[in-house]
Amino acid sequence: MTTQADAVGVAVQGMQYKQIPGDRGLPIIGYTLHSMADPMGFARKRYQQFGEISWANVLGINMVTMVGGDANQFVFQNRGDLFSNNQGWDFFIGKFFHRGIMLLDFEEHRHHRRIMQNAFKKPVLVEYLSEMNEPIARGIRRWQPSKKFHIFTQIKQLTLDLATEVFMGEQLGPEADSINQAFVDTVRAGTSIIRFPVPGGRWKKGLDGRKLLEDFFRSRIASKRNSDGNDLFSQLCRAETEEGHRFSDDDVINHMIFLMMAAHDTSTITLCTMFYHLAKNPEWQERLRAESRALNKEKLDFDDLEALEGMTLVMKEALRLCAPVPSIPRKTVKDVVYKGYLIPKGSMISVSPFFTHSMEEYWTEPKKFDPLRFSEGRREDKRHAYCYVPFGGGAHMCIGLHFADLQVKAILHQVLLNYRWSVDKNYQMPIDMTSLPVPADKLPVKLERID
Repeated sequence: MTTQADAVGVAVQGMQYKQIPGDRGLPIIGYTLHSMADPMGFARKRYQQFGEISWANVLGINMVTMVGGDANQFVFQNRGDLFSNNQGWDFFIGKFFHRGIMLLDFEEHRHHRRIMQNAFKKPVLVEYLSEMNEPIARGIRRWQPSKKFHIFTQIKQLTLDLATEVFMGEQLGPEADSINQAFVDTVRAGTSIIRFPVPGGRWKKGLDGRKLLEDFFRSRIASKRNSDGNDLFSQLCRAETEEGHRFSDDDVINHMIFLMMAAHDTSTITLCTMFYHLAKNPEWQERLRAESRALNKEKLDFDDLEALEGMTLVMKEALRLCAPVPSIPRKTVKDVVYKGYLIPKGSMISVSPFFTHSMEEYWTEPKKFDPLRFSEGRREDKRHAYCYVPFGGGAHMCIGLHFADLQVKAILHQVLLNYRWSVDKNYQMPIDMTSLPVPADKLPVKLERID
C-alpha cells in the first residue's frame, strides 16, 4: 500500500495486481479520530471515494476495509485459511479476551468449538429457557415506572443476571456491580487510543477488569469440576474428548469470560435497539403485545418461539439497523488476491456488518425501520447470501446465536405483557460506537405498568 490513491498496480511473481487505494490521513493519528467520532459517516465517505476496498491509518496501523456482500463472503468463508481470526482480534481485545472461542484459529478453533457446541444444542437450549423464565420475571418485577426509565442500564443488569444463572448456575451477590463494570471496561479497552496502562485510562481499566474476572472464575473452578451441575461452567470444566483431552483451568476461564461477555452484551444491544424502535413505532409495539397475549401464558416455552413471527421480524430488523459487533477484523497469513487487488501477507483487514446493513445496493430505504423487509414476500436479506451478517459467518459464526434468539424473545415477551413504553416523537437515540454500539444516553423512556 502507498499513500497514493491512484496507484496502478504491483507485480508479484510475474502477475500484475491493482494496488488498494487509500491514504494515511493526519500524521501519527491518521484517521483514528474521524473513524471514532463518526464511524458510519467516515465509512460512507471512504466507500464513495474508493469503492468496496480501501485502506487508512487507524490506531497506528494500516487497516484495509472491505465492505459489501462479496467481501463478507470472501472473508467469512476463508477458503484456504487466508485470514487469521486470532491475529485480527488480538490487536484490539487480545489482552482482555485472549483465547476466547472467537480468538482461536483453524484446527484449534474447530477442536474447541466441537466441545463447546454441546452446550448450545436444542435440548440444552430448552433447559436454558426454562431456567431463565423465572429470573426474568423476578428482574422485571423490580422495574419502577418512570418518565425517564433507563432501558440500557436495566436490560444490561438483567442479561448479566441471566447469563450468570444460566451459564454459571448461581446468582450474583454484592459483587454484581463490580463484575458488570469489569465487562464494560474490558470491552471498551479494545479501542483505546493510548494502548498502555496509564492510571485512569481505558487500557488500564481493561487490564484491571480482566484480572477481576479471572479471579472471579478461578475461585469457582475446583467446585465446578467436582459438581454434577448442568450449567455451562460445570460442563466446560468436565468436558472431555474421546481421546481424553480436557480444557485446562485457563481454557475454562478464557471461554467463560468471553461467553459471559457475549451472552449479555450483544443481547443487551439488540434489546435496546428493539425497545427504541418499538417506542418510536407504537403500532409495532401493540402488534407484538397482541402476539404475546395470544399465547395466553406469562412465560415462554421453547415451542412458542416460532409463533412469535412479528417479534422475529422486529429482531431481525434491529440486528440489521444496529449490528452488535459493527466491524470484524482479520489478519492475512498469506498474500491474498481479492477482485484483482493484492492484500499482502500480514495486512490487517476489517469487514463491516454495520455498514453493509445500510447499503442501498441491498436494502430499500436502509435507514428506515421496516421489519416487513424480512417477510416472505420481500426477503431483502436474500438479495445476497452475505448482505445480512449480524452473527458473522463461516466457521466463526456466533456459536450462541440461537441462545440469543430465545433470550431476547423470552425477555421481550414478559416485558410486553407487563409494561408499555414510549419516547418523545422527536427523540433520536444517540449511539456510542467507541467499542460496541450502545445508547449513549442509556435510552430513557416513559415506562408504564399495564394493569
